Formats: sequence, C-alpha cells, structure tokens
Amino acid sequence: MSESLHTVTTLPTARRPGCPFDPPGELVDARRHGPISRYTFPGGVPGWLITGYDLVRSVLADQRFSSRKELMRHPAIDIAGMEIPPAPPGEFLLMDEPRHGRYRKPLVGRFTVRRMRQLTERVEQITADHLDAVEKAGPPADLVTAFAKPIPSIVICELLGVPYEDRGRFQRQIDTFLGGETSDEDLIAAYTATQQYLAELVAAKRANPTDDVLSDLMDTDLTDEELRGMALILLAAGFDTTANMLALGTFALLSHPAQAAAWRADPGLTDRAVEELLRYLSVAKTFMRTALEDVELGGQTIEAGTTVILSYNTANRDPERFSDPHVLDLRRENGGHLAFGHGIHQCLGQQLARVEMRVAFPALLDRFPTLRLAVPAEEVELRPETADIYGVKSLPVTWDV
Repeated sequence: MSESLHTVTTLPTARRPGCPFDPPGELVDARRHGPISRYTFPGGVPGWLITGYDLVRSVLADQRFSSRKELMRHPAIDIAGMEIPPAPPGEFLLMDEPRHGRYRKPLVGRFTVRRMRQLTERVEQITADHLDAVEKAGPPADLVTAFAKPIPSIVICELLGVPYEDRGRFQRQIDTFLGGETSDEDLIAAYTATQQYLAELVAAKRANPTDDVLSDLMDTDLTDEELRGMALILLAAGFDTTANMLALGTFALLSHPAQAAAWRADPGLTDRAVEELLRYLSVAKTFMRTALEDVELGGQTIEAGTTVILSYNTANRDPERFSDPHVLDLRRENGGHLAFGHGIHQCLGQQLARVEMRVAFPALLDRFPTLRLAVPAEEVELRPETADIYGVKSLPVTWDV
C-alpha cells in the first residue's frame, strides 16, 4: 500500500480560475487518491496530509496528536535549527491539556448556546443599523466594510468590554496581522500594538470591572498576562472568521441566485442554510497536529514527532460523507461538518458565530431583494491564500432603488 500512496510535495493554495469557493484542485485530487497522502515539509522533512472527513475527525479527537506550537512543522517555512517557543500564556489554541483546559474551562459557561441566543436581539439591532446605513448611502456598496466586518467586530468587542471608541483601531490592527499580505515589519508592529492595547484593557478591567466576559474572568486565578492572551484569541477568532464567513457567504449566495431565492422564500431554511454555507466554504482551511507517539492512521504509521496537515475544506467536501459535496444546497440535511473543528479544541465561539449568521444573512437578503454583484464574479478580489482564514477583500454590490 505504501508504494502506491499519493505524495504531495507542497501545500497547494491556488484556487482554480472561476472556482473561488472550491478547495485548490490539487487538494481535491489528493482526496481522490485516498484520505491520506505523504507530504514533504520545507527542508525535506516528511509529514502527512489528511484530506478525508473520517480521518480528519479522528485526528482532532485523538489526544495522541498534539496542538502544541513548539512541536509543529510549518508548511511554508524551513524551521530546521530554529527553536520554536511554546504559545504565550492564554493563547490556548496552540496548547494541550492541562494548559489548554486552564484557559478554556473558565470560558465555556460564558459561551453556551443559551447565552449566545440571548444576544440575538442585540445582533439584530447591530445588523439593522448597518443595513440602514447601506440603504441610505445607496448603491453601490462594499459589503465587506459596510456589513461583514462591523457586525462581528462590534459584537465581540461588546462581549469583551472593548470601549466603543477603540473598536475601529482594534479592527484595523486585527486586519493587519491576520490579513496575510502585510510585511513582517508591519505584522510585528500590529501584533505588538494589539498586545499593548490588551494589556491596558485587562488592567482597566482589573481596576474597574464592567458587565463583560473579560471582567467576569477577574474572579479567577488567571494572571493579567494569561487574560491578555485569552482576549487576543477571542477577539481575533470572534472577528476574523465570522467576518469572512459573512462576506464569502454573501458572494456564494449571489453566485447561486436560485439558492438565495429559496432562502428568501422560506425563512425556515435558515439553520440548514447556515450549516451548509459553513460546510461549503470552510473558511478555516487547514490546521495541524503533531503525533506524540506512533499512531496507526488510515493504514499508515504516523511516527512520533511527525506533523500532519488537516485539510478542513476537502474533509467538508468528502464524497464519502456528503452527497454531491461540491454543490451548494441550502436544503441539505446531513450536517456534521468540521468547519468549527472537533474534539477538545472545537471552536468555543461557534454558537456566537451561528447567531450572527442566522441573523445577518436573512436580514441582508430580505432588505435587498435585487441585491447582485456590481462587478463580474471573476473580478471580486479574494484574500490571499497565505491568510489563515479564506475570504474576499471587498465585495462590490448593487441593487435596484
């Protein structure tokens, strides 16, 4: 079996022309050869690429695979001889138990389904305010800046207690170090400025707690440094992923007008439609894990110390899990996608993201029945594939007045 195993030498990133919603063609091809492929990291270091749904899900649930930053290879950088430091305190996405649990557990009760649904009315108001502004300004509009970014930005900032006057600056800083197309110098500057701002915010909450998640955490034994790291993870994840889902999701809907029309005609589709967009788009494209011991996976031995790349976008397009996986079908009933991950690192804010999408997409479609792209689809500017989260940089739209 090993002799015929498919091999991938570089992580494919380029999307096929005219197919902005599909995974890179080489990844789809790798999945056709089987759910696991050999992979070569820069410097000739061997690894694995997992493209099948079942195997990706099994790795995410298997604590023999580590999330620790210092154990990871990088798909684009030769780190041979480099000493990779552990994740800073509080940045729990790149940690294993028990460090991961120390930071995640205090947050779990603050991001429950019930608590997030209680935010629905506020999300509705924020969405309506921004759609009012779009309508008042008239066509055309860029829905990235007018709709997709401000809604999750305001919501997560309010949850964490970021003062209103600071939100614009904070959004720009997050954009800079997550956008995937800035210089190393500017990226480091934005990251440093964000860290400094969060240190000041934590100190302010420590001195004068208010009604927000960050203030609630002051009752724990978490240090200010740990709280700063946790706030960074929550702000970045709570803003960037949902903003790109709203923008890219709208692009997908406008590119599939029959699906958009079906949603307008049947609001009861909302829950299924949101889950289908999450599956179909998979904006968080890839994650990595490193084997802590030898693990048998898909008929192969993953040796201890070996990093595996998990392709979420091909797992969510796996024909063995989803019928007609490359078709956007808002009526699709077989959920279970991996857009939010799986296992102990499954996205903490997934219910918040769902609330925002369940409110924002129908509100946009209802407000503008004739909404359409203002430029040809091939001219919509996509985020670079170097960005961790896939999306569009701008989405010019117009409508009948």
